[in-house]
Amino acid sequence: MLVDGMALLFRAFYATAVSGQFMINSKGVPTNGIHGFVKHFLTAITKFNPTHVAVCWDMGSKTFRTEMFQDYKANRSEPPVELMPQFDLVKELVEAFDVPNIGLAGFEADDCIGTIAKNCDDHLSVSILTGDRDILQLLDHRISVILLQKGYGNYLVHTKESFYEEKGIHPEQMIDLKALMGDPSDNYPGVKGIGEKTALKLLQSYNNVDGILANLHQISKAQKTKIEQDLEMLHLSRKLAEIKCDVPIDYVLEDAIYQINRDKVLTKFDEFEFRGLHRLVDQQKEYA
Repeated sequence: MLVDGMALLFRAFYATAVSGQFMINSKGVPTNGIHGFVKHFLTAITKFNPTHVAVCWDMGSKTFRTEMFQDYKANRSEPPVELMPQFDLVKELVEAFDVPNIGLAGFEADDCIGTIAKNCDDHLSVSILTGDRDILQLLDHRISVILLQKGYGNYLVHTKESFYEEKGIHPEQMIDLKALMGDPSDNYPGVKGIGEKTALKLLQSYNNVDGILANLHQISKAQKTKIEQDLEMLHLSRKLAEIKCDVPIDYVLEDAIYQINRDKVLTKFDEFEFRGLHRLVDQQKEYA
């Protein structure tokens, strides 16, 4: 199981931050995001029972994508002050589980996840735990995606077959879908005036961006004009949308064998002044 650490931490933080419940401990440190992260993390491991677990992280806001397009994610504000100290502390907690923290400056967590998922032994099945649908482009015969839903323990599990049933395109075509329609959350526009419905129809007919461009004479004049006017942004958006699966990260599969040391974890819980999480640890099946 590959865990999108940022997705879990942000989801957990904002779920309680909205009501001002930052869980500030006796040292004056807010821990609400970390507390919720642990609940998501252990609940998923109990349900899906992976043999190996690793957590991937973004390592700063500047990546190769911001070098290509300076407005990439420029619509996102700075993290709240209550969240800032939790970025390093949550990694400490992951270390207490003897689970690897993986990340590389210049790349996003998704790129690290994609690199590991696509390049590990072919006999291994990989599940990706996230709240971010961008990762669905990685789905294949042995990669599934577990999407967090509202609350704890609620998931939408996607395979390449279920994705095709939902969208009518294959997972790898999602890159071309985002190239056409853009992504407001990542702040790149795609082709102005082309939304998801039109983009899906074009991909179902012509397979990918190259196929569409080779058949511009067959599509409506309005769609042809929009694509021709935004051709440069179409190609750039496709590069921004594609998860890199050749990131130069170092990792050892054996280091990710999931076998926790209960005392070590509970000591870290006590250090963070967590209450009510011990029972989730006791539901785990493997102890070192």
